[in-house]
Amino acid sequence: MALALRVAYLTHGVGRWSRWPQEHPRLLQSLVCSSSSSFSSSWKAKSSVIIQKSHYTTQHPRQPKQQQQSQPTQPTEPVPTTPPQIKRNVASEITSVGKAIYEARWDAKQGSRQQKQLTGVSDGKMSTGSKSSGGQDQEVGQKDLDTLKSKREQMRDNMQDYIFTRYFNYVKNYDKVLEKNFPKAMQLYRVFFDGVKDFFADMKRFLKVARIANESPRGIRALNRQELELYMQMPRDMMKVAPALIGCSLPMVGYAFFPLVFWYPRIFLTPHFWTEQQRSEFKNFYMKRRLQCNKPVFRCLQAKLKSLKGHHKHAEFESILGQLGSGTHPSAEALISVKDIFAEGPYSLLGMSRKHVKCLVKLHGLQSSLFKRHRLHEHAFLVHYMDLAITREGGVHNLSTEALSHSCYLRGLNPNNLGREEMIEWLRTWVKVSTSIQGEHITLFLHLPILLGYNHPHNWKTIYCKKAET
Repeated sequence: MALALRVAYLTHGVGRWSRWPQEHPRLLQSLVCSSSSSFSSSWKAKSSVIIQKSHYTTQHPRQPKQQQQSQPTQPTEPVPTTPPQIKRNVASEITSVGKAIYEARWDAKQGSRQQKQLTGVSDGKMSTGSKSSGGQDQEVGQKDLDTLKSKREQMRDNMQDYIFTRYFNYVKNYDKVLEKNFPKAMQLYRVFFDGVKDFFADMKRFLKVARIANESPRGIRALNRQELELYMQMPRDMMKVAPALIGCSLPMVGYAFFPLVFWYPRIFLTPHFWTEQQRSEFKNFYMKRRLQCNKPVFRCLQAKLKSLKGHHKHAEFESILGQLGSGTHPSAEALISVKDIFAEGPYSLLGMSRKHVKCLVKLHGLQSSLFKRHRLHEHAFLVHYMDLAITREGGVHNLSTEALSHSCYLRGLNPNNLGREEMIEWLRTWVKVSTSIQGEHITLFLHLPILLGYNHPHNWKTIYCKKAET
């Protein structure tokens, strides 16, 4: 409005604008457009109407009507230099311009308000409509959202399942690929992996058995046959395999130590890491090495026989040694009758010579150490408790074929190619003698592999047949 007043003032005070009436509409329109470029279309319509209604009269000095009518239609001459007189109503102009500007601004505000009201009314209608529908639209929308979310979650779960299943299948089948390309390496890997698993499983069982033996008032006698076998064998296996496991786990050293371990499995590994073929071969090897000590032990018994001439069981024991020399074995009753000869004297544990003790250690497959007599004593009592456990469990005939084979192997009889009935018969004789002796007769128990198995055909074949072939 102030701008409009300024323009009116300037036009009123300066008379050199000769064509103001003609330029007034365009000037006012440009001023209005520049001052309010954001006005709505309604303002443009109103401003144009207001401009058309504004009254401006531009007349030259009056002439008679006749002259005007009689004047021919010829080209007009140049306009005289005197400026025309303008008759204006300034107040009406100012009020009209101000009114137009005010109405235009008010209409713009009203338009925005109406839009807001319309949006509010539409929202209100939607809300009232949704309320009137009893919440059905909300439930439908919520169901749609839930179904959309469930579909997205399902797609995500399916993608995760697909990725993980493909990955795990690849890992599973990767062993087959390696086994196809590197059969020997994969065989060694499987043997080692299975051996470690079996070894640690037996070690856990051994710790449990040792706790039972220490906490039970009966001690070792509370264990069954299998637990006693594990209790006797597991410490030896742990000592044997410890260097291999430690060496393979060391950085840089393991790469060189691992092939060395599998190059000499009999020396560094236990039966947990052996194949079936290796177990059979190594058992035969150890059995043959043990049986090769039968003859030295028998010679030690014969050498000390003369020192027992004063004993009342001397003659009986001499006949027993004669039977062994002639290729037969004494009965269980004959061995039980001469058990007192092993309680003291040169056949007792403390009275035996060093050579005799060393041969007995090798005969039973024990490791050489400084405390050989202690090892022999411990081994004898453990096997004796196994015999007592077999009796408690129903006898020898209740054992499985594998258990019979292992029992014969442990007691000095080669079970290869031996029938079940032969193993049962031999073990019955052993158990009968073992359960009839006491602690002071422990050396009789240590000599039972000689007294009951020295002339057994399978033992003789194990010792001498391969020598004859070579």
